[in-house]
Formats: sequence, C-alpha cells, structure tokens
Amino acid sequence: MYKISTAIVLFFFLNLGYSQKDMSKDNSRYKNEVKTTILEFFEGFHAGDTSKINKTIDVNMTLQTVVKTKDGTIKIVKTDTQKFLDAIHNRPVEQRWDERLLLFKIEADSSIANVWTSYEFYLNDKFSHCGVNVFQLYNDGTSWRILALTDTRTREGCK
Repeated sequence: MYKISTAIVLFFFLNLGYSQKDMSKDNSRYKNEVKTTILEFFEGFHAGDTSKINKTIDVNMTLQTVVKTKDGTIKIVKTDTQKFLDAIHNRPVEQRWDERLLLFKIEADSSIANVWTSYEFYLNDKFSHCGVNVFQLYNDGTSWRILALTDTRTREGCK
C-alpha cells in the first residue's frame, strides 16, 4: 500500500510540474502576441492609420480616461471610439503625436489579457503629459483584440 501511495503522489507532483512548465511557455507566447497587438495599435496611432488600429480593436471597444477635476474629485470620462478614430484620421499633418510606452506589465492566458503601460506623451516633440494605459484584450481565435482602454493623464511627477 505504501508503494502505491508513494507512486501516486510522485505521479501527481511530476505531472503538476510538467503542466506548469507548459503553461509558462504558452503564457510567454500569449504575452508576446498581446504586446505585438499593443505595439501595432500605437504604430497606427502615430501614423494616423486607422485601418491599422481597426485590426487591433474590437468593434465594441470602450475608451475611458480617469481624470481629476479642478475641485479634486476623480471621475471617468468616456470617449466614443469612432470620434477617437476620426480625430486620429483627421489629425493635421503638421501635428506629430508620440506616445512613448515606458513599461509593459502583461498578464495573459489563451483567451484574455490585461496590460498596464506607463507612458509619456509628446506633441510635436514637446512633452505634454504622462500617465498609465490599462488595456483589456481577448483572443478571438485568430488574433488579439482590444476590448477596453482606460488611461490617466497628468503633468505632475512625470520625470
């Protein structure tokens, strides 16, 4: 009986360790795919290429900004996705938008991901503000899609 119990316990722990290694490889792959999606989104953003952005977002994507009002309260401001895309597409050619992503914190499995990116934003090479982006993505079976983007914006404590 002791030998059977020992064999079962050993089998369980060996199998558990093997499963964790496989998940780690998959998670690394998913994280890389998710990061590529975010970078493609920003390539489109910087170039004013909304067709490239549309390849990375879900049709029902939500955009929100966490803002501090003049009286110090915190509120959420929602932005219509189509208005966001129109602003990118119709940006004057002399305006250069450069959102520099400073750090990626990515959690992902095979179907859903969460990404935290701190950033600095420059308008025509002049510092404008900094903040954090939080992305939620899902895998539709063929690619990763951004479901939601929430950001913060501040000029204090950036550098």
